[in-house]
Amino acid sequence: MHILFLTDNFPPEVNAPASRTFEHCRQWVEDGHQVTVITCAPNFPKGEVFDGYRNRLWQSEDMEGIRVIRVWSYITANEGFLRRTLDYVSYMVSATLAAPFVRGVDVVVGTSPQFFTACAAWATAALKRRPFVFEVRDLWPESIRAVGAVGSEPVLNALEKLEMFLYARARAVITVTHAFKRDIAGRGIDEAKISVITNGVDASRYSSRQKDRDLVRALDLEGKFVAGYVGTHGMAHGLTTLLDAAEALKAHPQGRDIHLLMLGDGAEKQNLVADARARGLTNLTLLDTVPKHEVARYWSLLDASIIHLRRTDLFKTVIPSKLFECMAMGLPVLHGVEGESAEIVEKNRIGLPFEPENSAELTDKLLKLKQNRQLCNQLRANSLKAAPLYDRTRLAREMLATLGQCVELSTKEAGDNASVERGRRAAEFHEGGAHH
Repeated sequence: MHILFLTDNFPPEVNAPASRTFEHCRQWVEDGHQVTVITCAPNFPKGEVFDGYRNRLWQSEDMEGIRVIRVWSYITANEGFLRRTLDYVSYMVSATLAAPFVRGVDVVVGTSPQFFTACAAWATAALKRRPFVFEVRDLWPESIRAVGAVGSEPVLNALEKLEMFLYARARAVITVTHAFKRDIAGRGIDEAKISVITNGVDASRYSSRQKDRDLVRALDLEGKFVAGYVGTHGMAHGLTTLLDAAEALKAHPQGRDIHLLMLGDGAEKQNLVADARARGLTNLTLLDTVPKHEVARYWSLLDASIIHLRRTDLFKTVIPSKLFECMAMGLPVLHGVEGESAEIVEKNRIGLPFEPENSAELTDKLLKLKQNRQLCNQLRANSLKAAPLYDRTRLAREMLATLGQCVELSTKEAGDNASVERGRRAAEFHEGGAHH
């Protein structure tokens, strides 16, 4: 099977969409399938093209057996609705123009959250007469409405119509949470064609390990209880809550040896850096994104991981992918996300929940973990026990089975239609003969 996958995020970018797509595609190649990815020059989240790449009309490389085609797009930082929209639309146009040059495709996959990528995948599939599969990693544009990035209801309503068009045209819809599936089915899309393939973890990259001593010394973390956030610093993440907790800990007699570490970039990063500096938060370290192969070293520094999103009903349907990396690393989780994600934490007993945007409760939970090593060890053991349930290899094969079913069904329908057409022509021939 030849799978054509359209995504605007791909390694060497290190965000969750890039990781999920790459790890799935790599597994499909290992299982004997051909995979082509059409993406753009790596630039997320700063809007700066990575070293070794250029923003060209077409460039191609091989990445662990995956054929990766990079097309031109309008590049901008991950901030500002208009510029980001230009980025999305330019990629859609370039990808649609490039796709016809990829031959012998059996199925076309487009991934969200922004679904101009899925638009390109749908158009490509229609032109090639191949099944289109829509992978939904976020309920876009509802997530835009939730963070207030766009205030124009007519624009959001138009995007929602486009969203429903794509759901209806897809041969299969693959979501990353059961809540997403319920939402989409509740709006009239056939539930039978919606599958749930959750995010997961690459167990070959993330596993329990001792703290990286070189980093401990470099970051002056010796003797500290380290809690950290690893991931995008965006509007949705509400990371000022962590700064508020750091400020409270700095003034608390038992919190002065707790150090917070924040690794990543995003639209809010510079605001957070300026805010931390203004408050004099010497117990907080903000680090820029590191290459993917380095991320596990930074995870190893943590005695506990903090996962947080703003308090809104939409985010009750979200499962942050970093949760699964925490499991594989054997980290207790301080979990500030409500809904389906919290259910995973509570069911597997891998962490302590706290109310999103409640810095006082986060502070209390940090102090509790620091003072109770037995609790930390139990949560750590539970995380390691739960991690295999979300192994990326197994999940990639589940998605592969769905793609295979789409191809089989499409082939059967094409055969049935050909039989009908042959029958029609035969009937016309015999009818014509009867008139002579």
